[in-house]
Amino acid sequence: MMVVVVNNAPMRLRGRLAAWLVELRAGVYVGDYSARTREMIWEQVLTGITEGDAVMVWKAPTDQGYEFLTAGRNRRMPVDFDGLKLVSFFPPAQGD
Repeated sequence: MMVVVVNNAPMRLRGRLAAWLVELRAGVYVGDYSARTREMIWEQVLTGITEGDAVMVWKAPTDQGYEFLTAGRNRRMPVDFDGLKLVSFFPPAQGD
């Protein structure tokens, strides 16, 4: 099982994702594919995200039981903490 969430994504990327995955809500896509297909879908996200941001999460044999990747500008960034992948927040920009 994998989930892709995109924000501010161009329509052409959303269309490509919808060709492979089911869009449960606006910008939230789910599916169940091999690692090779998952990597191909992520390459499509990286190529098409432009000004937006994205995250992909999938079931993996890790202590957490999942793995994830992020792309684009977002206040959250993944950090490794003793082998666990956690999420840290950037401080808010001036005026936020």
